[in-house]
Amino acid sequence: MPKLVGAIDQGTTSTRFVIFDQSGSIVALHQIQSTQHYPQPGWVEQDPYEMLDLAKACMEHAVRKLNGTGYTSSDIQAIGVTNQRETTLAWDKLTGLPLYPAIIWSDARTTETVQKLAATSDKGIDALRSVCGLPLTNYFSGVKMRWLLDNIPMVAEAQEQGRLQFGTLDTWLIYNLTGGAEQNGVLVTDVTNASRTMLMDIHTLQWSEEALSFFGLEMQTLPKIASSSQVYGTLHEGSLMGVPIAGCLGDQQAALVGQKCFGAGDAKNTYGTGCFMLFNTGNSPVLSDNGLISTVAYQFGDDAPSYALEGSVAVAGSSISWLRDNLKLISSVDQLNDLAAEVPDTAGVYFVTAFGGLFAPYWRDDARGTICGLTQFTTLHHLARATLEAVCYQSRAILDAMNKEANTPLRALKVDGGISNSDLCMQIQSDILGITVERPSMRESTALGSAMAAGLAVGVWESIHDLAHVNVQGKTDFTPAINTEKREHMYNGWQEAVKRSFGWTTSNPQA
Repeated sequence: MPKLVGAIDQGTTSTRFVIFDQSGSIVALHQIQSTQHYPQPGWVEQDPYEMLDLAKACMEHAVRKLNGTGYTSSDIQAIGVTNQRETTLAWDKLTGLPLYPAIIWSDARTTETVQKLAATSDKGIDALRSVCGLPLTNYFSGVKMRWLLDNIPMVAEAQEQGRLQFGTLDTWLIYNLTGGAEQNGVLVTDVTNASRTMLMDIHTLQWSEEALSFFGLEMQTLPKIASSSQVYGTLHEGSLMGVPIAGCLGDQQAALVGQKCFGAGDAKNTYGTGCFMLFNTGNSPVLSDNGLISTVAYQFGDDAPSYALEGSVAVAGSSISWLRDNLKLISSVDQLNDLAAEVPDTAGVYFVTAFGGLFAPYWRDDARGTICGLTQFTTLHHLARATLEAVCYQSRAILDAMNKEANTPLRALKVDGGISNSDLCMQIQSDILGITVERPSMRESTALGSAMAAGLAVGVWESIHDLAHVNVQGKTDFTPAINTEKREHMYNGWQEAVKRSFGWTTSNPQA
């Protein structure tokens, strides 16, 4: 009997539903773009209902596309969920209605909240690092939850009346897809998403009383923490009604699984709206001394969890969207690549895309977007190339930090995500890193990872060893084409440009 597995991939700029066969090949896919809202500078929001409706619509369209493939919806054994992490929602647990738009992971409104929280501890931004592996910063969900309580009366009132439910997007989707408020939907999150809230003890994989007290969330009901691969519940309606939801991973951890980085020392880099490099550290968390964060990589069933070090870049593909939508300088990603390919270098131009601060390894909330090195010689071609290079330089900074943590330096980097489709960008990445960049032929690694987790839970694959035969469709290798002297000269210029991006803001007056 043929066995298929589906995956909801709820990203920052789009939602898709991908159906895979047992070899990891795509049988059907449907994707719909989503809308981001920017009500104030540095604020990024989305409509919780839109994200739910898009997930449902993508499932229905993808199932219809099975017609003529030789498969039917009954062949789908389970679905997995993967989602943009750290994005935070608050809803009424009695009605299921959202109390505020979803605050997106890259939102920078919480700078003042971070400063106030850091001032309460003699460890500053490292107040909870030994517990959760994370520094205090705008990025993580606990800070967003505190902001909602302090600034949105409906949220504070719901907490006082015992009606408040906080969650990340995985919880929101699974809760509603399994019935919501009316049908006793399942309130659950997996260990990877929970590890991004600052509220979970990374060692015990349970909600931390110390962290909850620090944020003033002691009385808050949070979803149950589960493994990344188990049956959470079944779909309540639609063409796949009754199919189990059996996998759940934050998007970057899902990409790590999809790239089969199961061994300590394996690493991948995903180029999406942001850019995220994860390095598998095995069955014990490693607390970084070099600006990286510690996170749960995955946990399959009752197996011991695997951990990772991560370096996160807030702005990657979104810098291309900024050139297209805000400045109207380009009409598409393909045009950016064409423009960038027409010049051999940036003629000394550096674009630090710190629109809402810089993440790892800098952790500077006061940084802002900066373009350095402009001259009368500069053209749009140079700016286009500098936009691609910005992603690659930030990945180099993260890789340098990872090499300091690792016993041996990385020799190759596995890549996926939208920008990885650019041969030019991946060649630049290899040049700047000085190592081989490996790109798989099938680049839906994030969706595949959550499908793998779901399939493992229901027996589509019996064990992690069976996954060795999944997605073996080949790869493209990019190798360095410049010498060390040129590489270091270029990177030194980037480091100087980064210094010039610091200090543009000390607080958020709109908060």
